[in-house]
Amino acid sequence: MITLYGFGPAVGLPEFSPFVTKAHILLKMAGLPYEADTTFEGFRKAPKAKLPYIRDDGEVVSDSTFIRFHIEKKYGFDFDRGLTPPEKAMGWALERMCEEHLYWLILDARWLDDANFRAGAAKIFEPVPAPVRPLIERYVRRIFRRALHLQGLGRHDAAAKRELGSRDLRAISDILADRPFLFGDEPRGADASVGAFVMGALAKGVATPLRDAAESRPNLAAYGERVTKRYFSAGAT
Repeated sequence: MITLYGFGPAVGLPEFSPFVTKAHILLKMAGLPYEADTTFEGFRKAPKAKLPYIRDDGEVVSDSTFIRFHIEKKYGFDFDRGLTPPEKAMGWALERMCEEHLYWLILDARWLDDANFRAGAAKIFEPVPAPVRPLIERYVRRIFRRALHLQGLGRHDAAAKRELGSRDLRAISDILADRPFLFGDEPRGADASVGAFVMGALAKGVATPLRDAAESRPNLAAYGERVTKRYFSAGAT
């Protein structure tokens, strides 16, 4: 049995992290049975000090993209079946945009805004002993603030971040057009990543410009609901 380690539900989402959400979708796409572990102990033992990771018959695989590679190699599942080389390239580019750009804007909105932090990310620290919890929270938020500054997006003002996030979401919306999924009637590998990040942008439990931008595009809002229903509704496989 595969075990997937993640954070668990928060901010109205079935999983707080879009990367863990992506891993859930990949495993369900491939039809692989698995169990989820959202304990603090699982997080404490995370390779590379980040989630998600999986344990598969004793083999530990960290990072959602390498989890995909593992599934493809070990189980022979083709997440890009039927796609042309240009479609595969577009899928990869969309994933990189979401995971290397949009991610930082979601992180900024969830972790550095005080109200949003209390509504969502703070719940991650609930297992930490109360006397030291505020110190750990401040330390982690300071790390994220520094990381955002080094990455570059943290140097922009709120209006610039809003414009950049809106352009990311517009690009996804324009490529999606009137299709149910990115490349047609059925989801492919890129939908695991892009769908997870669209779900994250639409999170109801936090108030962000990203949510406003996503909700303003009906096809994007519908896409987020479609991915959620397909992979996270009761009985979803």
